[in-house]
Amino acid sequence: MVRLILFTTLVVVAGGTAQAGDKPLYAPAPAWVKPAPAIDAAKLSADAPIFLIMDSQQRLQDGEVASYSAQAARISSPQMLDAFGTVKLPWQPDKGDLTIHSAEIIRGTEHIDLLKGGDRFSVLRREEQLEQRMMNGMLTATMAVEGLRVGDVLYLAYSQTQKDMTLQGNVQAFAQLPADPVRAAFGRVRLLWPQGQDVRWKVSAAAPVPQVTTAGGYRELTMTVPLAKQPDMPGDAPPRFTRLPLIEATSFTDWSGISKIMAPLYAHEGLIAANSPLAGEVAKIAAAEQDPLKRAALALQLVQEKVRYLFKGMDNGNYVPQAPTQTWAARYGDCKAKTLLLLAILADLGIEAEPVLANSQLGDWVPERLPTPGAFDHVLVRATVAGESLWLDGTGSGTLLADIRDTPPFRTVLPLRPAGAALIPLAMRASARPEITADLQRDESAGLNLPAPFTLSVTMRGPLAQTLRGVQGQIGKEQLAAMASQMAAPFVGSGATIVTRGIRFDDAAGTATVTAGGIAYPSWERENERYRTTLDPALNELSFDPDRHRAAWRDIPVSTGNPEHYVMHLRVRLPDGGKGFALEGPPTMADTLVGKRIERSTSLADGAITSDIRQISSGAEIPVAEIGVARQKLAQAKQHMLRAVAPAAYPPEWQTVQAGRQAKAFDPILALYKQGIADQPDKAEGFTNRAWFYERIYDRTAAIADIGRAIAIEPTVSSYLWRARLYRTLGDKQKALADIMAARTIDPGSSDAIGQLAELYVDTGAKDKALALVDARIDEGGKDKTGFMQSKAELLGRLGDKDAAIRTIDAAIAESPGNPELLNGRCWLKGTMNVMLDTALKDCTKAIALSDSSEKVLDSRAMVYFRLNQFDDALADLDAALDQSPGLAASLYMRGVIHKKQGDSKAAALDLAAARMIAPLIDERYGQYGIVP
Repeated sequence: MVRLILFTTLVVVAGGTAQAGDKPLYAPAPAWVKPAPAIDAAKLSADAPIFLIMDSQQRLQDGEVASYSAQAARISSPQMLDAFGTVKLPWQPDKGDLTIHSAEIIRGTEHIDLLKGGDRFSVLRREEQLEQRMMNGMLTATMAVEGLRVGDVLYLAYSQTQKDMTLQGNVQAFAQLPADPVRAAFGRVRLLWPQGQDVRWKVSAAAPVPQVTTAGGYRELTMTVPLAKQPDMPGDAPPRFTRLPLIEATSFTDWSGISKIMAPLYAHEGLIAANSPLAGEVAKIAAAEQDPLKRAALALQLVQEKVRYLFKGMDNGNYVPQAPTQTWAARYGDCKAKTLLLLAILADLGIEAEPVLANSQLGDWVPERLPTPGAFDHVLVRATVAGESLWLDGTGSGTLLADIRDTPPFRTVLPLRPAGAALIPLAMRASARPEITADLQRDESAGLNLPAPFTLSVTMRGPLAQTLRGVQGQIGKEQLAAMASQMAAPFVGSGATIVTRGIRFDDAAGTATVTAGGIAYPSWERENERYRTTLDPALNELSFDPDRHRAAWRDIPVSTGNPEHYVMHLRVRLPDGGKGFALEGPPTMADTLVGKRIERSTSLADGAITSDIRQISSGAEIPVAEIGVARQKLAQAKQHMLRAVAPAAYPPEWQTVQAGRQAKAFDPILALYKQGIADQPDKAEGFTNRAWFYERIYDRTAAIADIGRAIAIEPTVSSYLWRARLYRTLGDKQKALADIMAARTIDPGSSDAIGQLAELYVDTGAKDKALALVDARIDEGGKDKTGFMQSKAELLGRLGDKDAAIRTIDAAIAESPGNPELLNGRCWLKGTMNVMLDTALKDCTKAIALSDSSEKVLDSRAMVYFRLNQFDDALADLDAALDQSPGLAASLYMRGVIHKKQGDSKAAALDLAAARMIAPLIDERYGQYGIVP
């Protein structure tokens, strides 16, 4: 960045017809230049700015813009040597001369002339932007700065001249204004023009008013740079508020003058020679269609599809388009060439049309700028059919008849007419056809909150489709996989496992379709004892929280982006044929929220939920006065989002898993995991994905095998500890110990490894080893200290040292009072050890109030109530915990114990079986607390 700031000419847009040399010239600075103060390198302090000189001067005279630049940088570090070791000066010889005035190293009082002795600049003739389809005639003068050292100052001064006959004697100049945090010892922007010449200027920045003086027959404008820090802007401000600081100058008095000058360049009558190949193409269109609208669509398709885009910015190409016959013969052209070609074709088809200039990125800023041709970077066609304006862009792609009324997001355009024209606003509206259409099929029949097979197709048109078409032959398997994952993420979640992907094209429709298939992980949440999930993805993802609290922001509207049109078709297959499932909320929606029109129609039938969703954004801004109403309207809509609701009697996950394993309902999911492994057999991710699912369905042996395969590919601490935990769950303590030790070999300081190892030592009777491990971590202090104090307290409790356990957990809470996890830990300890039960209840109740998720604390309090023989209170807490987390083995086990004590053997057997399926060693653990069914 610093190199770019230092060795960049002023942004000057003057075009050029002057025939200059293709080598830089060497001469003293011109007489009109005011030199910057001399540099005394011997007196520079260590905190001096990197940029000692940033001097930019321009003279506007006789239709020519001469720009001068002098910069000096202090080489303060080895990194600066890399940044400034090679000087690169780009220029276009057909636009004017590059003259180098000085290049030197200043070392203390010594000045080392880099131009002396023939060590001058070399010229690179490569088209540096050809890969971006730009042929601009740019050459680059380069020089390796030999002998440059840390502590040196590199000084460079050079100038360019530019003159464009197209502007008929008018001039325009632009300069970006550096601002804080850029620093410079001396910085200046200077503009100079004859006193009798009408030149207007404007500063688009928060800056002091420039000094303007008259001397020697010239008007002179001077600004000191860098400017102070520019005002912050909200991230949702329209682009015109976030532009770079700029000064511009022009001799044009109004936009109409530009329109008049540019219009003759696009005179298009009679440009297609009779009996030429291009005339034959026009004749085909005329014979195929009589309807002017359809003719216009076919003409646009011809220009878009048969002529590739290539920017031509040399040989007077900045403003002057090449002739249609040349464009057709070469089969390439930039926006100017394509526009003139399209105008000529439309003229021969009897369709009224004119060229219009546009700014493709900052169209909303154009009305606030001075009239300059440089305010625009694009040209397109405005055709009129039956009194209706059609905005036809020859550089677009895939435009069909259905799209002919679409409006580009340029917001402001300037018609080019011989009599002149003013700027006109371009009304924003969404495209007739969606830019993206997604079709998602998700099969959740195996169970809620279990992996769901899915297929997804995303169809794109316009530039997106053409971009994919352009890189089709370069997309390998890895790139396609990454692209499919990225495109699927908004629809199936970033964690989805994708095992198939593809891409296909429909040239007739101008579309590209990316397909993906695999496993998604939908989320159903427990609320009021029933599972629910949102079916309003468009509304759910919509947010609107503009910040306009600063006084300077209170008049800035909110941008809603460019017009957009998306469509999504969703079908979700439900468990048990959808029996007992229902929709909660309005099944249809049609409303405009924060500038976006959302239309949705949803139904539940034949065991599936089907939803069609359309979102259309107009691109309209939201005025400050309407922000409050828009925010409130969105909040109200979110309160009534459509959701799917599972039946009240829907079984808990462990029952779903049990039934699914018996019915082999998981075979399709396992087949997809297998396919994913086969697709990328050299990656551990496929095995860990399947291992996660095996554990989810309680097939721990299969999960252990897959983790082992993953470790063979990529041994990680997390994989070793995962497998160790599963070994402990199955009672294989020796293998668990081996895996924990392997994890510690990779990361001896792993907190998880130390915690697991300490628990395993207690399991095997190695009390001293367990306590030594956690004591060492407690003594180290740090953010994990209280966590290890809690672990030590639990270990002491398991070892029967009740007093030491309570002292340790009390000390942890003293260090972190109000920590809900520690309060819950103390409640649990007291409950399992059957001591201090009155204060245990207080701890749990306080922890519940402080916790975001309370199921574990409710389980702890149920333990205390159990010790107090308050079984009904214990059951109430256990039911509440299981409502939040139906697979909580501890709560299932304790509820089974209480049911059995109360004589409900059937309910007890059901809960105990579930707990043992989820945690096979749970009887052993609770037996240590003296609790048995």
